[in-house]
Amino acid sequence: MVSKLGNIFEMPELRKRVFFTLVLMAIYRVGVFIPVPGVNRTAMSQVVGGSGGGILGLVNLFTGGALSLMSIFALGIMPYISASIIFQLMTVMVPAIERLQKEGEAGRKKINQWTRYATVVLSVIQGTGISFYLENMDSTNPEMGLLVGNGWPFRLMTVLTLVTGTLFVMWLGEQITEGGIGNGISLIITAGIIAGFPRATINTLQLVQSGSITTFSLAILILVVLVVTGVIVFMESAQRRIPLQYARRMVGRRIYGGQTHDLPLKVNMAGVIPPIFASSLLIFPTTLAGYFETNPIAIAIKSALVPGDWRYNLVYIVLIIFFCFFYTAVQVNPVDMADNLKKSDAFIPGIRPGRKTAEYLDEVMSRLTFAGAVYISAVCVLPYFLQDYLGISFYFGGTSLLIVVSVGLDTVGQIENHLITRQYDDFGAKAGVVSSSTRIKGRDET
Repeated sequence: MVSKLGNIFEMPELRKRVFFTLVLMAIYRVGVFIPVPGVNRTAMSQVVGGSGGGILGLVNLFTGGALSLMSIFALGIMPYISASIIFQLMTVMVPAIERLQKEGEAGRKKINQWTRYATVVLSVIQGTGISFYLENMDSTNPEMGLLVGNGWPFRLMTVLTLVTGTLFVMWLGEQITEGGIGNGISLIITAGIIAGFPRATINTLQLVQSGSITTFSLAILILVVLVVTGVIVFMESAQRRIPLQYARRMVGRRIYGGQTHDLPLKVNMAGVIPPIFASSLLIFPTTLAGYFETNPIAIAIKSALVPGDWRYNLVYIVLIIFFCFFYTAVQVNPVDMADNLKKSDAFIPGIRPGRKTAEYLDEVMSRLTFAGAVYISAVCVLPYFLQDYLGISFYFGGTSLLIVVSVGLDTVGQIENHLITRQYDDFGAKAGVVSSSTRIKGRDET
């Protein structure tokens, strides 16, 4: 693996892509430290830190600490993810959007354009909620000195700054996906999580020195992190290989086919999308509830959707399982797979081609998706149990570790694909040179 990564610098195109990705990630991290006008960052850090790792801590995690600094990227990429969820659901429920998606590249561009418009709307809603929340905090605790100004000038400035920051982060993610390495949106979230690891490690060591966490608890924590990391790597690489047999056919005097291959199906086909979608969806109701501070229903929603609460964990698990099945169904169609196998004269031994093959593939995928959903749910809810029984930071294990490891494996896999492509190109070039030299030698001998 190390030798393969070392070959990055030997391939100009891959080196350029990696450098491009690192530059845009650095720009994103610089923007995290640019504050919103009129907000005291020190006081805001106390507000987020004093939330007990609640919903503000969850938002702060996915924004790489931008919320605690109240920077221009405080909303992060979450509004864009929420808009993507909305349109993926509408793709299944609205026939017009489903037809538009099947039109190819032009249809997908149109849907992406609508997703960006929805991102602006959601950013305005969430930005307005944050501005009202900050004003409420400032009026409740004036001794903190959270805000320099208030009223509509402050609200408009805050909303405009946060919406602009979200759109810029969305643009950075799209640029990384097109011209860099890996999925830009996932890499931005991963960068934010990794940026919090050093601080979380220092805080944990300080708790050990102060006696708040015992040495035994720390040893259990390290063991759990290692075990969970190993489980994530194993499950993300796990596959169900379905045997395929190609029918024999005679073309002229030659017989083609008869080979045996495998159809690999991943256990976790949805990747890190379900926990990201579920977390983003759970943030939105609390944002709306912030507009109605005295409403009993809003108060009940805010008290229930607190990370670590059993009601939050239950809804979180249900959403993860739903998005695992939903995203897998959107990305992989058993009927299309069965049709493609039939067109290529391939069949599953013991299964009749066509409808029976589609039913068999659907059954296998449902079992794999359920196993993947249980695995993701267990990993994501794990940190809340650790926090309750050991009092350790949210950064260790759970959603953050799942995203970091999964995105890292995916990025390394894309780098390896580029290297393999380069090896094939070099082999083809050498074969062409050898063939040309052989023809020239043959002419000279003639």
